Amino acid sequence: MDTILSDTILIISFGILLLALVIAFARLYMGPTVHDRITAMDLIASVVMGFVLIYSVLVNKTIYFDIAIIISLVSFIGTVAISTYLKLKK
Repeated sequence: MDTILSDTILIISFGILLLALVIAFARLYMGPTVHDRITAMDLIASVVMGFVLIYSVLVNKTIYFDIAIIISLVSFIGTVAISTYLKLKK
C-alpha cells in the first residue's frame, strides 16, 4: 500500500513539473525582454533537475543526483556568463 501511494505521488509530481515546463517554455517564447528569457531558462533548468531527482527516487538510484548537480552548475555558469555579456554590451 505504501509503495502504491508513493508511486502515485511521484507520477503526480511528474505531471506538475511538466505543467511548469510548458509554462516556462511559453515564457521563453513570448518573453518581451531578454531578462524574461534568461529567467525562463533558469526555471527550465530547475524543472529538468526536478525531473531527474524525481526519476532518481522513482527508480531508487542515487547516481542521478550527480546529474542534477551538474545541471545546476552549468545553469549557474551560463546565467552568470549571459548576465556579464549583457552588462558589458550596454
